[in-house]
Amino acid sequence: MTEKRCNDIEFSRLLPLERMGGQICDREIVADDQERTALARRFQLLSLERLEARLSVRGKGPHLILVEGRFTAEVTQSCVISLLPIENTLRGEFRQLFSTAPEVSLPAPGEVLIDVEEDDPPEAISEFGLDLGEIVAQQMALALDPYPRDDPARLAAASDNLDIRQELEPQPRGDTPFSVLRDLKVGK
Repeated sequence: MTEKRCNDIEFSRLLPLERMGGQICDREIVADDQERTALARRFQLLSLERLEARLSVRGKGPHLILVEGRFTAEVTQSCVISLLPIENTLRGEFRQLFSTAPEVSLPAPGEVLIDVEEDDPPEAISEFGLDLGEIVAQQMALALDPYPRDDPARLAAASDNLDIRQELEPQPRGDTPFSVLRDLKVGK
């Protein structure tokens, strides 16, 4: 059974709430070529070779829905130093609460106590239902390395090929942008 898709989202798998009926819904979703290309562009990846997830959706109280899932993604990012491609396999597990209530109750302004063992506050569900694909895309984005770096040995070998000694040697005292300032200080 395939869910509807939202045209505005790269990887959309809508699960209408009326389809749940208070039961547990298990889903497996896989991003196709177009979706992976669009997600790679959105998250500034060189490529996204694979994205798949297994999800379990169930009611948890009168207005709460719990989504639990696991995802696997194969991504290629650009090294922040050398710009070389870095391939990585991401795996993650998550639990996320959603609320069907018209207004999700947020903590009052001021001091907020956070318990790392407790679930995050619930997010509101759109009028169309839960978008399982977008939930997985956001979880993948959280697992991405924000500053991917290539293997240090490869970076060192690449830097050996560069002639950086020229940059470290003192420049001749001829005409430089600071010559005028030096002349002013000396009093010429």
